[in-house]
Amino acid sequence: MNYHRYYQVDVVNGPGTRCTLFVAGCEHQCRGCYNQSTWDPRSGHPFDQPMEDQIIHDLNDNRIHRRGLSLSGGDPLFPSNVPAVLQLVKRVRQECEGKDIWLWTGYKLNELTAAQRAILPYIDVLIDGKFEQSLADPSLLYRGSSNQIVHHLHEHQ
Repeated sequence: MNYHRYYQVDVVNGPGTRCTLFVAGCEHQCRGCYNQSTWDPRSGHPFDQPMEDQIIHDLNDNRIHRRGLSLSGGDPLFPSNVPAVLQLVKRVRQECEGKDIWLWTGYKLNELTAAQRAILPYIDVLIDGKFEQSLADPSLLYRGSSNQIVHHLHEHQ
């Protein structure tokens, strides 16, 4: 898996102060996407062990309290991203007590493959659905268009 950006401190992509990772790779290619540079899975930087360790460290850093991790992109559930995302969310669950995990995907919840569904037990909130430019609404919280659904899957607090 590759990633484009990692924000150690983010207050835009989910509730509270968070760590946010924007991964590379997306097959949806939604018209009006604000992150087109992330579509190519080969773009960005390799997501390696030091980067994964940095996220865990930042989530556990008590100097700046972070509520959790946000995963966006690109698409964290792009098929070639799934193994690395699954490993990351499992680590967050095991090593970062009380942190929530939010994940944005263009895939719909009921269309996920078995491999993609394996991530669901580890995340708290899934925002699903492609960005639809004709349904874009800047007043929506945590989503770009009204067809996207915020699914509260778990509360790990």
